[in-house]
Amino acid sequence: MSDAVLTEKRGRVLLITLNRPDAMNAINTDVAQGMLAAFKQLDEDTELTAAVVTGEGRGFCSGMDLKAFLTEGPPRGLDDVFQNGAEKPVIAAIEGFALAGGLEVALACDLLVAAEGAKLGIPEVGVGLAAVGGALLRLPRRLPYSVAMEMALTAKPITAEQAYEYGLVSRVAPKGKAAEVALELAESIAKNAPLSVAASKRLIRETAGRTEAEFWEIQKPISREVFTSDDAKEGPRAFAEKRAPNWTGK
Repeated sequence: MSDAVLTEKRGRVLLITLNRPDAMNAINTDVAQGMLAAFKQLDEDTELTAAVVTGEGRGFCSGMDLKAFLTEGPPRGLDDVFQNGAEKPVIAAIEGFALAGGLEVALACDLLVAAEGAKLGIPEVGVGLAAVGGALLRLPRRLPYSVAMEMALTAKPITAEQAYEYGLVSRVAPKGKAAEVALELAESIAKNAPLSVAASKRLIRETAGRTEAEFWEIQKPISREVFTSDDAKEGPRAFAEKRAPNWTGK
């Protein structure tokens, strides 16, 4: 993994840091590949349950590196970041701004924590591009239609406080504390069984817009994996023995 993306294990939580502060953490191929590697680390390490993505410096991410785009084209692997993300829960910790592809990285996460006054927007139309990293799909599902449409057409951002009122942001943190609040949230997730947490995320994401009959069919193989796991035995055993469970993610 390049220095453009750093990872640090904190118990059962992986802290992922976008590390191009001089470029406002703009996304180039190094960042895209680094994020893919970080998500792979998260999903493959049974000692990890959740992750927090944050940005080094004064902002989360300003979007695609336009200078690199002119010479190299779109960052390689970025579509995989937007479309597939990670199997385990990921929280975006936003300081300052999450704009264009930066907001789309955040929207590829499961929960958003934003610092007071942070700006969230998709200004691509102002530079002759379009928000093709998932924002035009995800924002209308998570915001009122008119708000999502106005953001897409005017290029104007909303604040963390507005995003919280609309339900896009789950928690507003004091300035400089977004990562701290996100890590606290991730730790509360990581106390639970990893397979159960991942399955719950998958069911919520994969069954959006489905009928009840489709939901039950999708749930069958996912629930079978959870209920036949070692952790499914460990949880009741720990409860009966009045102790904290020792999750293995198996």
